[in-house]
Amino acid sequence: MSSHTAADREQVLDELLDIGLAVASERDLYALLDRILEAARRFTRAEAGTLFLRDGDRLRFAVVQNDLVERKLARPELQQRFEAEPLRLSEPSLAGHVAQTGEVVNVADAHAIGVHQTRAFNARFDATSDYATRSVLAVPLQDLTGSIVGVLELLNAVDDSGATVAFHRDHEKLIRALAAHAAVAIRNARLENISFKDSLTELYNRRYFGLRIDEEVKRHTRFGHPLSLVVVNVDRFKPINAEHGQPAGDEVLREVARLLVRHSRSFTIIARLDGDEFAALLANTPKAGAVTYAQRIRSVIEGHPFAHGTVTASFGVAGLPADAVAADDLLAAAQRALRQAKGLGRNRVTAL
Repeated sequence: MSSHTAADREQVLDELLDIGLAVASERDLYALLDRILEAARRFTRAEAGTLFLRDGDRLRFAVVQNDLVERKLARPELQQRFEAEPLRLSEPSLAGHVAQTGEVVNVADAHAIGVHQTRAFNARFDATSDYATRSVLAVPLQDLTGSIVGVLELLNAVDDSGATVAFHRDHEKLIRALAAHAAVAIRNARLENISFKDSLTELYNRRYFGLRIDEEVKRHTRFGHPLSLVVVNVDRFKPINAEHGQPAGDEVLREVARLLVRHSRSFTIIARLDGDEFAALLANTPKAGAVTYAQRIRSVIEGHPFAHGTVTASFGVAGLPADAVAADDLLAAAQRALRQAKGLGRNRVTAL
């Protein structure tokens, strides 16, 4: 990288090493991808950037960063706008071209290209964010098998005066190295997703739940944020299996799982613990909030039109720091509250 000093190059190598270590340890894929995109923008002085994930015939906006637009829109709102409009590979775009061919695209003026049917700038997203793209550097995220799992796209390199300039050719190798880290992280997350998912309900399994509750309890211990756990058990599940058969029972479990996911916040950890028992781990939620959540879910399940009639569930709620000090204690406390709910007649929420 001829444009960088020795100190700059050392900083780049240090950052690449740190990101490589993070790929092996960071479980939050989107936090890691956000960090990779920030590093790519910092090294190339890009005003904006997007990290796309390939999802069949579409590119999904996984991470969006734009310094200029973020002066008008908060980053979560910007992200939400783009998430609602995935990029179809059938429509011409530079990112789509990279995803389909594996080529690196580095152009000084995105509007002056388009010599190839797919290698054309797509202005739709500039219109969405009221932004003016000029220079573009886009590289594929290619895993060890050669599959392209996404695209890292950088927009509008700026010089010392703040003017938009072309991306330096020497930056391509560095951005490909960062893209390789991102591809490994995505592959690891997808493999982990398989090993941490319950095959029947597609919820997280008990193994993953155990890891996450340990992490959240440590975070509570360090920062003092409230943490609550709701344990859910389907009422009279064995008679459902006995009267209607195991396939009907399995469908009840799948439908309860879908209801739990649909009526929970995206960052709530929903898991199937065992049989007909589920758990919802609510970070930054006091016990009173968890009780309100559980009462709402109880009502949703009771009112849902299951194929073989009404299904109800019982709920046990416990929280830190009131009911436990460790992860195992928190789970035991929530299960104790669940047993009380069952003993009081089922279809109810009980908190210690």
